[in-house]
Amino acid sequence: MLKTPFIVALSLIAIPALSSANEPSSLQTGEKLYKSACIACHGTGAAGAPRFGNKQEWAPYLSQGLDQMVDVAMHGKGAMPARGGTKADDATLRAAVEYMASRAK
Repeated sequence: MLKTPFIVALSLIAIPALSSANEPSSLQTGEKLYKSACIACHGTGAAGAPRFGNKQEWAPYLSQGLDQMVDVAMHGKGAMPARGGTKADDATLRAAVEYMASRAK
């Protein structure tokens, strides 16, 4: 008698969990953009870009906060072009900034 409501309730819990298992996390999305574009400068420090994982070089940017860093990534600064020269959407660009920042803490 209670089997049907239980099965319905279980499916409401399980189906979203299964569908999100195949979706990449924000950090995975950010890592993908970093490896395809950002690494060119942030991997080497070209044009004064803070190098990936270098806590000392990232400290001044991290102190300004994530929103400010995303704004710079979106609009460019110095030798860095807007959106890092990519056509990444806002969410993907933010994910790349979060990815790089997470590795410099």
